[in-house]
Amino acid sequence: MKDSNSNSGVQQNDPFASFHEWYDEMATNPAGETSAMVLSTASSDGVVSSRVVLLKSVDKEGFIFYTNYNSRKSAHLALNRNASLLFYWPNQKRQVRIEGIVEKVSTDESDKYFVTRHLESRIGAWASEQSSEIESMKTVEDRFKAFSEKFGTNVPRPGHWGGFRLLPSMFEFWQDGEHRLHSRVVFRMDTNGWKKTLLAP
Repeated sequence: MKDSNSNSGVQQNDPFASFHEWYDEMATNPAGETSAMVLSTASSDGVVSSRVVLLKSVDKEGFIFYTNYNSRKSAHLALNRNASLLFYWPNQKRQVRIEGIVEKVSTDESDKYFVTRHLESRIGAWASEQSSEIESMKTVEDRFKAFSEKFGTNVPRPGHWGGFRLLPSMFEFWQDGEHRLHSRVVFRMDTNGWKKTLLAP
């Protein structure tokens, strides 16, 4: 039987360093979208909703993704800042769960990222009124054409589009183990910093 602690690969006392180690290992041998993560949010009355979004960057404070601020996820986060992220990398038989609160990134951060997007994606941020009901995709296609003609290649960032940063208070690093004896390493933030513990599988 494999030793659970060595199998986990989580040797750091810093969960951000542990995440980067796992993420970089996954990126060198990708199977699917390495940056794909499940974002779960909840409405003010506790109705939970999950969807896949893409991690765009990690800084010393948290995990950054971008979206339409008029979307359902954004409406949830405006009323309930608690959220969770889940990364699942089946070829490595690993998953990482992260819980915390979410805040908007600065307008400067959103502007800097927006200009790095493909032209069509920048136009799409204007064309799609995300999460609103439409009669058909032609509605969006017509809006895309109209904004393409309006902006050309000089597409500004719409005010309703930008980034969020999840500020973690908990990480769980899960590694598949033999006989379903999985390794679960948890980091929780307390007044003295990150506290590392192990959980039974």
